[in-house]
Amino acid sequence: MADGPLKVWTERDGRLLRLRLARPKANIVDAAMISALRAALAAHRGNSALLAVLLDAEGPHFSFGASVEEHLPGGCAEMLAGLHALVIEMLEWPAPILVAVRGQCLGGGLELAMAGSQIFAANDAKLGQPEIQLGVFAPAASCLLAARVGQAVAEDLLLSGRSIDAAEAVRIGLAAGAAADPEAAALDYFEKYFSRRSAAALACAVTAARGGYVPEVKRRLAEVERLYVDRTIKTHDANEGLTAFIAKRAPKWEHR
Repeated sequence: MADGPLKVWTERDGRLLRLRLARPKANIVDAAMISALRAALAAHRGNSALLAVLLDAEGPHFSFGASVEEHLPGGCAEMLAGLHALVIEMLEWPAPILVAVRGQCLGGGLELAMAGSQIFAANDAKLGQPEIQLGVFAPAASCLLAARVGQAVAEDLLLSGRSIDAAEAVRIGLAAGAAADPEAAALDYFEKYFSRRSAAALACAVTAARGGYVPEVKRRLAEVERLYVDRTIKTHDANEGLTAFIAKRAPKWEHR
C-alpha cells in the first residue's frame, strides 16, 4: 500500500490486484486520482500471473464523481483527456476488473466503475449520471452505458440525471449483483469463477469479448470529447451550471 489518493496491493497469492480509492468521503475522481489509477495499472500490467483486479473505495461512498472545478473551461480538456485515457486503459486491461460500490456512485465515479467488468453494488447504493443537472453531459458514460443497459435506458439515465438504487441497477443490467457487502460479493465471484482459471486464458478471453466494443468506445470517446470541449463548455448554461454548483446555489438557465 501507499499514501495518497489510492491504495494498491495484491492478495490471494499475488493473483488479485486490489485498488482502493482512498480519499473519503467523496473519493473525487480528479487529476490526482486519475494519475494514481493509471500509474497503478501501468505498474502491474506486465504481471502475467494476475487473474483479476478488484476496485473499491474507503468510506461510505464509492465516489461523488469527477472534480467539478476541473470541468471548468480552463481545465476540462486536460481533465477529459486523462479520464478517457484511464477508461481505455481499463477496457484494454488484460484481466477482468471487478468493482464494488457503496453509497453514492455518481458521475465520473460511475464512469470509472463502468470501465470495469462487473459491478457489485451495496443494497443502499445510489448510481447515476447527474451531469445534465449542471448544464453539461457525461462524455464517457455516453459511450459506455448503452452497451450495458440498452439505448433507451441509457438515454433515460443520461438525460434525466436521476439516480437509481442497487435493485434497479441489477434489473437493468448495470450491476451484476446487489449485496450487503459488495466487496465480499466481488471476492466470492473471484473465488468461484477466476481463482482456478488460467491467467493466460482469461487475458485472451477478455480481449476476445471486447474485440468489437473497445475500438467503438475509442472512436466515440474522441467524438464526445470534441463535443464537450468545442461546444458544450462554451455555452452560457454549462458555465452557469458548474459555477452555480460550486457556489451552492440554483442555476439560472438562459438556454444558450
